[in-house]
Formats: sequence, C-alpha cells, structure tokens
Amino acid sequence: MAYLTLFAAIVFEVIGTMLLPASNNFTKPLPSFVLLLSYGISFYFLSIVSQKLPLSVVYASWAGLGVFSVAILSYFFYKQALNWQTIFGLFLIVIGVTIVNIYKIHS
Repeated sequence: MAYLTLFAAIVFEVIGTMLLPASNNFTKPLPSFVLLLSYGISFYFLSIVSQKLPLSVVYASWAGLGVFSVAILSYFFYKQALNWQTIFGLFLIVIGVTIVNIYKIHS
C-alpha cells in the first residue's frame, strides 16, 4: 500500500509540473489551480508514505521518477528534444531509483 501511495504522489507531482508552462506564470486560473492542487495532493501523499518507508527511498523515488516522467512526457506534449545523452541520464536515474529501492533499510 505504501508504494501505491508513493506512486500517486509521483503522478500528482508530474501533473503539476507538466502544467507549469500551461499556467503561463500563474496568469491562467484553471491550469494554475490544478497545478497547485496537484502539488498539494502530491505532498499530502508524500507525508503519508514518509511514515511507512525510509525518507531516502521516498524522496529518491519521487524525485527520480518524477524527473524521468516529466522528461518523457515533455517530449510528447511540448515537443522538447531528447538526445542520447539525456536518454542515457534518464536511464541512470531509473537504475539509481531501482537500486535505492532494492537495498533499502527499514528504520
């Protein structure tokens, strides 16, 4: 259940981040509202999951998979380029998050 909550936190963080350009510096009310709501929900889920998993695992997963997801989605939605160096770096992020999760130590 903790990993499902962490996944939800990642999804809402990605939604919020993807809406940053659409909010146009918070001048567009609807995207700005959904962006702030998404971040709020993400942090709420993070606060829940941080009680069940080590904070290092929670933050590494949330940040790493968030960066990975935003980079991939930006390629499709915002037509941002992904060169081989970027793809390699994203691959390393996923490997790093996987290693942190495999070798986590419960406190």
